Amino acid sequence: MSPPPRGTEAVLLAQGNELTTGLTLDTNSHWLCGRLWEIGIDVRRIVTVPDRHEDLVAVLSEAQHLAPILISTGGLGPTRDDLTAQAVADAFGRPLALDDRALAQVEARFAAMGRPMAAVNRKQALLPQGADVLENRWGTAPGFAVDTPAGARVYCLPGVPWEMKPMIDAHVVPDVLARHAIAAPETRTVRVLGVPESVLEETVTGIELPGLEIGFRAMAPEVHVKLRFDPGVPADDRARAVDEVRRRVGWRAFGVDCGDLAEVAGAVLAARGDTLALAESCTAGRLAAWIASVPGASAYLLEGSVVYSNDAKVRTAGVDRATLDAHGAVSEPVARQLAAGIRARAGSTWGLGITGIAGPGGGTPDKPVGTVHIALSGPGVEDHRRLQLPGDRERVQRYAAAGALALLWRRLQGG
Repeated sequence: MSPPPRGTEAVLLAQGNELTTGLTLDTNSHWLCGRLWEIGIDVRRIVTVPDRHEDLVAVLSEAQHLAPILISTGGLGPTRDDLTAQAVADAFGRPLALDDRALAQVEARFAAMGRPMAAVNRKQALLPQGADVLENRWGTAPGFAVDTPAGARVYCLPGVPWEMKPMIDAHVVPDVLARHAIAAPETRTVRVLGVPESVLEETVTGIELPGLEIGFRAMAPEVHVKLRFDPGVPADDRARAVDEVRRRVGWRAFGVDCGDLAEVAGAVLAARGDTLALAESCTAGRLAAWIASVPGASAYLLEGSVVYSNDAKVRTAGVDRATLDAHGAVSEPVARQLAAGIRARAGSTWGLGITGIAGPGGGTPDKPVGTVHIALSGPGVEDHRRLQLPGDRERVQRYAAAGALALLWRRLQGG
């Protein structure tokens, strides 16, 4: 006989040939693990299954004995390879039937989009008998939930992330909390830039407190240090633990339960009345786009220039051509002149310059791919960093932009 399901655990089922063939990354399970952990539910197992009926039935049948909460993502579309509803019906002895509530929701979604509903979309309203319909206000496929013979409850949701995530918060989390005696923990997230997980692990070793669990979540170029406190841990103890993490990590721990570095740095710029201008070569405007993604960025971001060619560096940021000839475009002197020149051109408080080799070509023995120079110019401040970044072109660009913003952040903190 199978052991009874444990009270605060879940099994995640991610399905689709695109996942098992490597065409798509399973970001849903990654997000779900974090969301469930925040409310006091541990994930016991994550299973990825292709669009194969017999495999889905077998996994569902087993999972109901592993945990009381099963969450399936994917397989609710109208095509022949969308098999979730049929697999749930067969695994738990609930024949499929056309659900009028689900059909009304599908028809309403198409009407709202001003599009005719194809007959094949009626399949999305074929649900296991007795299922509870989970309204999808973000897409065409309703979700559903059923209780299994072993006493577990399976929640079936679309695989599209921007549909699945709000449906978890709208339907699954409230239902789970109503059905299970879960004392929700308090979770605090310290956001850190530029420190690997392994280093953070060593840094926070020894921070111990009864009822405290520390975890890490890589969100490149950041790492999040997650502190989960059991209910009943005194507020003063929670605050001291968070403060100790920040103290040990230093200035790179840029905030707690906050937005990303562009949001946090932007808030400081706005509060001080400071302004910023950017001259970007290898990042091709990536830093400007990141900063400008924050609402209200126009209060402090005056301009951003992409200065790929040497002529553009000279014309836009006033880089001295003799400096380019003597040191090359990817060099400390050029980065410094980019920062100072764009600041002077814009009349901004701060100027940032970035120049580097993002690859995959263009490297030399002295300046291999991933070589990046970043510079900052500001009131009484002229600063520079040379970075050697591993990875492909996208990663080099992403980390170069983050490095430049981190350079500004440290100076804003008086570092």
